[in-house]
Amino acid sequence: MKTSHRAALARAAAGLLLAAPILAHAQDAQIERKVAALLKQMTLAEKVGQLHQLSGRQFTGPTSSNYADKLADIRAGRVGSMLNVKGVADTREIQALALQSRLKIPLLFGLDVIHGYQTVFPVPLGESASWDMDAIRLSAHIAAQEAAASGIHWTFAPMVDVSRDPRWGRVMEGAGEDTYLGSQIAKARVLGFQGEKLGGTDAVMATAKHFAAYGAAIAGRDYNAVDMSNQQLFQVYLPPFKAALDAGAATFMNSFNTLNGVPATGNAFLQRDILKGSWGFKGFVVSDWGSIREMVPHGYAADLSDAAVKAITAGSDMDMEGYAYSAHLEQAVKAGKVKMKLVDDAVGRILYKKFELGLFDDPYKFSDASREKAVLGDASHRAAALDVAQKSMVLLKNGVPGAAATPLPLSRDLKRIAVIGPLADSQRDLEGGWVVQGDRAPVASLLEGLRSHAGKGTEVVHAQACAPGCATLDASALNAAVTAAAQSDVIVLAIGETWDMSGEAKSRTDITLPGQQEKLFAALKATGKPLVVVMLAGRPLVFNTIADQADAIVYAWFPGTEGGNAVANVLFGDYNPSGKLPITFPRSVGQIPLSYAQYNTGRPVTDEHNVVYKSAYIDSVNTPRYAFGRGLSYTSFTYSDLRLDHSELRGDGKATLSVDLANSGAREGDEVVQLYLRDMVASVVRPLKELKGFQKVHLKPGEHRRVQFIIDRDMLSFYNSQLKWGAEPGEFKLMVGSASDDIRLETDLRLLDASKPGHP
Repeated sequence: MKTSHRAALARAAAGLLLAAPILAHAQDAQIERKVAALLKQMTLAEKVGQLHQLSGRQFTGPTSSNYADKLADIRAGRVGSMLNVKGVADTREIQALALQSRLKIPLLFGLDVIHGYQTVFPVPLGESASWDMDAIRLSAHIAAQEAAASGIHWTFAPMVDVSRDPRWGRVMEGAGEDTYLGSQIAKARVLGFQGEKLGGTDAVMATAKHFAAYGAAIAGRDYNAVDMSNQQLFQVYLPPFKAALDAGAATFMNSFNTLNGVPATGNAFLQRDILKGSWGFKGFVVSDWGSIREMVPHGYAADLSDAAVKAITAGSDMDMEGYAYSAHLEQAVKAGKVKMKLVDDAVGRILYKKFELGLFDDPYKFSDASREKAVLGDASHRAAALDVAQKSMVLLKNGVPGAAATPLPLSRDLKRIAVIGPLADSQRDLEGGWVVQGDRAPVASLLEGLRSHAGKGTEVVHAQACAPGCATLDASALNAAVTAAAQSDVIVLAIGETWDMSGEAKSRTDITLPGQQEKLFAALKATGKPLVVVMLAGRPLVFNTIADQADAIVYAWFPGTEGGNAVANVLFGDYNPSGKLPITFPRSVGQIPLSYAQYNTGRPVTDEHNVVYKSAYIDSVNTPRYAFGRGLSYTSFTYSDLRLDHSELRGDGKATLSVDLANSGAREGDEVVQLYLRDMVASVVRPLKELKGFQKVHLKPGEHRRVQFIIDRDMLSFYNSQLKWGAEPGEFKLMVGSASDDIRLETDLRLLDASKPGHP
């Protein structure tokens, strides 16, 4: 990419500088002086050492062949950070080695603390279904508390990649398909991990990853290329990263993918021009695992030495397990291929964070055995995990709409409940992927939860029917399950993915239910008994027959340590489900990628019975199975009296949109009121709907509340074809509802003037 073109695009990135908190990036002058003084004392080899991160598995697991060499490197100051070392004892032992180095610069200990440390919370996509920023922040805070008490300084989370392709296994780690929702969640997670200021022993540094556009990998295949317009990049994929930066994210991680032909790890446009340039990021960038050396097989670097030069030049500060910097960077500087100021900048950023954490004052600050024992034994963490898990569950179906009676919640007067399925008594599968290896909190299975919550006179019987994954369905096991079901009042069927089917390197071409689970469902359905399906997964699955025939469906994701109890609370009505989908569920893989924020096209489908020469499929209904924002409740909510106090806006004017929300059912519950917008005519075609706001409201039966949203110019703005941020005059449709496909009320707004030049 030519420098002039890159500079123009970087100037456009400044449009994402929306009300950024100045203090989030303010540097401490005293720390800067300390960093400058330390840099003057360091040799080139010691500087390069600070940019080298290696994995500590060999220290806490089996001894590796190069164990002695790694120890020597640490003692010599040739390692700046380690990952996969955890626990007070191990971190103290390894830190002591670093303090034998000439300058006694402490190590940073990092770990993938994605959705919990000892206490496992729902996978991030599941948590996102809560639409509850306080709950999401609390989850991250408890994970940080536990990790920090175990000697960890830094987590490689949150993942803030927008993704609209559930074939991609890492969709599990993010917030789903929407830019606005993803931005709010990015902020909540960063603040949860870090708190308001770094340095506390109940917090860890956060990492906004993967920069950038990793969630748009072609065909949903992990590590694959990404090819998109810069307008889409700026409009859809970058804002959650900017939100994480504004919240104070200490570090960023670049991504494995190429973006328009250039590996993100060697992409100066992303790292230098946008992140460190226009956005003014003062933290440091770490590569993903080995991504610097992977520029060689990408065909972007000739060899590992060339990869080191290109990565440091592009702004990748720390080399995670790539061994490119440690092997070649010193020589590249001496040969004049890399300027010393680039090395000093990278090292200075890392040293600054070590000072900010207080590690120079006390290298063992986070390695206190008594604190580790107290924090990991805190019973309140399980209570929080239960609360977050309940809030994450989405009720997708509950009988026939409008029927007088519904299958859920279950009555405690039932005589017998049959709990059936490969995941009914599984514990590991409730945790999902990306859990910390080692001792974790005991997991309550669905069977345990239902037995402990059922009425005193209710018998809960169990039949597994098949092993997790249900690769085979033995006739005798199936008959036993059917017999148990036929002799019960209701069936609870626990099916879905196993924990290792979603996550990194878990892309799937077929996202229907694995194995013989559909066959198991059909056999149980034939009994004629009410059939409640609890679905466990890390991504949207395709299950059309079950969607049509099940009496009720609860999508529980991978709900974590307290998953079984959370499911039981939802099924018995002790908790009224309030989750809403953060990602669209397709009817088939052929619809993917799929999002509610689609474009109208010149030939839109206005009648599903007439798709001739329309932008449509001829072999399927064109709507999704479950739309973004969808989620039912055991009560009902009525929307009325939509008001807009100003139907026209000019200059910096604002309008207030308000709606009356009433709980018209018999149970108290929570509703997520969602605001969508459509720009009717613009210089760049805009989506049919874009989420622009939401509020989660708790109401008792008969209670009502006035819900307000402020409409301003920024809400109406977008990136045009020249990547200039602004709002254009014209008509806008404002829509309020319970889901993207359940709009209850709408009104129109007119913007009378365009944004002033340079307006962000």
